[in-house]
Amino acid sequence: MLWLPLASLLSFGFGQLFKWSQRRGCHAPTVVSTNYIVLSSALALALGSQGNLQVTDTALLVGACMGVSFIVSMWTMTRALERAPVSIVLTSFRLAILVPVVASVALWGESLSLLQSAGIVLALTGVALTTQTSTPHKYSGIWALLAAAVVVFLTQGMSQVCLRWVHYAGLDAQHLVVLMICAAVAGGIGSGIVVLGPHRPQARDLAMGSAIGLYNLLALAVLLTALSQLEGTRFFPAHGCLVVILDGLFAHFIWREPLGRLATLGICISAASILLVL
Repeated sequence: MLWLPLASLLSFGFGQLFKWSQRRGCHAPTVVSTNYIVLSSALALALGSQGNLQVTDTALLVGACMGVSFIVSMWTMTRALERAPVSIVLTSFRLAILVPVVASVALWGESLSLLQSAGIVLALTGVALTTQTSTPHKYSGIWALLAAAVVVFLTQGMSQVCLRWVHYAGLDAQHLVVLMICAAVAGGIGSGIVVLGPHRPQARDLAMGSAIGLYNLLALAVLLTALSQLEGTRFFPAHGCLVVILDGLFAHFIWREPLGRLATLGICISAASILLVL
């Protein structure tokens, strides 16, 4: 059970590092791409030096799918934030925990009790409430908002399904190899997007991306270890709620962002849902 809070804490830390990089004016696509390239390179050097750099067909398939889903999820969320209110985008992003839960039951036959189902409903309610904001945003029409919400929900959800797939593909012992392939694919696609774009990478973007990449290596390795020991129906709702709680408290007390009544209620509901899910 220790792996769940540790994975949640590291996931929370990754989000805070990325938020800090944005506050420093770093170029997000460059930071994300550099993060994946450094992660992949570090793993390739470590595995190669230990003689464990053996890539099976299954690891290549799962890793490549993960890499594509990761970079597509990040790119669609970034684009959605340019076109829709932050509250809608973040709500869709966080509610995406429902996708791997459904996949865990439908594809891999995991069990889901009535109490856990109630906990998941509470979890979805809690994470939705924590992202409500009155921040104004100019956008074009309800259909544009709906499209943005659905795309973010599905792409983020699929990236989490791929994380769960590692265990059921029998790759727990090779999860570092899978991560290396995932990061190489995501970094390659992301770098292509950056190169074709108008922005030219700056030294601070590369430095920040490199630091986040080394941190992300540890965060994803711990997350996959946690998923190898916990059912997805338990892990994803609890993990999502723990991260939401930490995000809300950190934003209020460290970033000095106001925490409204709905967000406070959402944090309380999220905390209660964890007890039911587990």
